[in-house]
Amino acid sequence: MLKEAIKEKTLSPQEVRAILNTDNKEIVELCKKASILPRKNSKGQTYFSYEEVKSLKKVQTHKKPVAMPAVKSAEKAPTVIQNILSSLQEMENKLSDKIAKVIDEKLEGMDEVVVELIRCKTDNETLRQKIVDLNKEVYQLKNDLSSYKPVGLGLYKKKSRNVWE
Repeated sequence: MLKEAIKEKTLSPQEVRAILNTDNKEIVELCKKASILPRKNSKGQTYFSYEEVKSLKKVQTHKKPVAMPAVKSAEKAPTVIQNILSSLQEMENKLSDKIAKVIDEKLEGMDEVVVELIRCKTDNETLRQKIVDLNKEVYQLKNDLSSYKPVGLGLYKKKSRNVWE
């Protein structure tokens, strides 16, 4: 019979939340203000006595009138925060616009530089091919020149070149 009386007078945190119509954070704050330490049963579950919940309810009712002016100042706070956020957004937009403008100015001539670089690369490849062709021609001319042997008195005779020599 004694256990049933104790069981009836103990309340779980869920029941306390329902009775006080609040969340766990506010229950913790109320416990601090009322100097109440929640107890734990043998299973490690938190529970409150009925008397402790009555004390929490009293602290909560005394707290509510004080909370009303805080709500009014909290209503002003969003406008201040909104002003700060809008000014930060405006600064961000201005900064990004200025940075974009500077980057555009710096990169403005880059298109011309890239086109010029491509043109130079093409010219370079053309000149390399000309060098290869001229080297082949020089080689052929040297071979032709080596086929002429001096006879004397400034005369030269062309020797026929055998591939098998």
